[in-house]
Amino acid sequence: MDDTDRQLIALLRDDARTPVVALAQALRVARATVQNRMARLERDGVIVGYTVRLKPGAESHRIRAIMSIAVDGHHGDKVRRALRGHLNVETLHTTNGRWDLVAELRADTLEAFDLVLNSIRAVPGIANTETSILLSTHKA
Repeated sequence: MDDTDRQLIALLRDDARTPVVALAQALRVARATVQNRMARLERDGVIVGYTVRLKPGAESHRIRAIMSIAVDGHHGDKVRRALRGHLNVETLHTTNGRWDLVAELRADTLEAFDLVLNSIRAVPGIANTETSILLSTHKA
């Protein structure tokens, strides 16, 4: 990946629906160059998909939280696989320090959120968790 690829990715992160012609103009390259680079980045697995970002509050009845997770022994791969398949785990990050993983969770109600917490805590290999509900977002 070179600087042009990184600039292209930055533009796509800002707005993945930007027309190829506009991307080419911003990068000062030919339209075909942008199309070829995007195809290569997708083929190589660098770009794995395009998504929708919602403004904070667009899903007003959703409960969001950050869960810090400590993994028991060498069960990291097994725990990550289980959490990747969990419907309420929005994102999953490996970390250093006290916690091994950080997960962003979503649920529709507090009752559903309670069930989510219990189901994640029951995953074999999870030693400890700490969860904080996100109250408001100040920068997206």
